[in-house]
Amino acid sequence: MDDLQLLTAWSEPLIRAAQVLLIILLAWLVQRIVTRGISRLGLRYPQLPQELLQPLRGLLRWMILGSAFMLVLERFGVSAEVLWAALTGFTAVAAVAFFAIWSVLSNMFCAVLIFSLGPFRMGDRVEVVESADKQGVKGRVIAINLFYTTLEDLSEENHGAQVQVPNSLFFQKAVRRWR
Repeated sequence: MDDLQLLTAWSEPLIRAAQVLLIILLAWLVQRIVTRGISRLGLRYPQLPQELLQPLRGLLRWMILGSAFMLVLERFGVSAEVLWAALTGFTAVAAVAFFAIWSVLSNMFCAVLIFSLGPFRMGDRVEVVESADKQGVKGRVIAINLFYTTLEDLSEENHGAQVQVPNSLFFQKAVRRWR
């Protein structure tokens, strides 16, 4: 009787562990089959660009692993509906937050590009060209930071004034530069 109680007490955790191992094994197997199939598709049809096949492989791999993760969590009693609601809620909040700070992130990324590519340097005279018939922002670069570049205005009427130009503007418009 003692062995029977021990067996019934451990049967549920053992069955659950076996199910989890089976889910992981099947997910790994399906992922390998899909990856190999996409690789063979690329070999069979060389006109398919690798730039398309590589992200497709990665996307399908993450979808399979994510599905397996959801199934494992479901085996432990986590509701898929609750998990899905939390995931979509988090994604929606992240998308709104990303959209809200897009211009800040854009200026920071453009600052990294200015520092690494060096389209202009401190002391250079630059002009952000609006169009052929309109005068743009023009001046000598006196400071570059993560959000904007400060130009000293060299025009007659505003000589010495400082103009702060968002860094992203240097990659959206044509720029003239004089060393």
